[in-house]
Amino acid sequence: MTKTVIVSACLLGLKTRYDGNDALNAEVLKELNGAIPIPVCPEVLGGLPTPRPKAEIDQGDGASVLEGSSRVVDEKGRDCTAEFIRGALAVLEIARLTGAREAFLKEKSPSCGVALISKKGGQEKGLGVTAALLKKDGVEIKGF
Repeated sequence: MTKTVIVSACLLGLKTRYDGNDALNAEVLKELNGAIPIPVCPEVLGGLPTPRPKAEIDQGDGASVLEGSSRVVDEKGRDCTAEFIRGALAVLEIARLTGAREAFLKEKSPSCGVALISKKGGQEKGLGVTAALLKKDGVEIKGF
């Protein structure tokens, strides 16, 4: 069976980022090395539109959101925690259905960040909501 890899849709050139753009990354295409990419955008899967207001994790990181001790708030002050969690759960289900045990995710994203998430115009170490859920399930995550 051919290997499948969950990939942030924006990294594959799909215009799913909050600002309506993509983040096409040639390194991701090389890294796939024959594996079948499964494009996902947790924020869109969670019900948010594209484009959408930029969002950040209020305190801590994605693990804190999943534990219920933090939330995700957009730049207009709207709590979008439910959409981020719904999207993360959808990505986990897709990973399980496709047998993907590896994920290539967009760094600095409140959903997909693997080492860094955006915070107050800068960056902070931490996992996005989807990255935290996939890691908890044993999926190997790599940030791009």
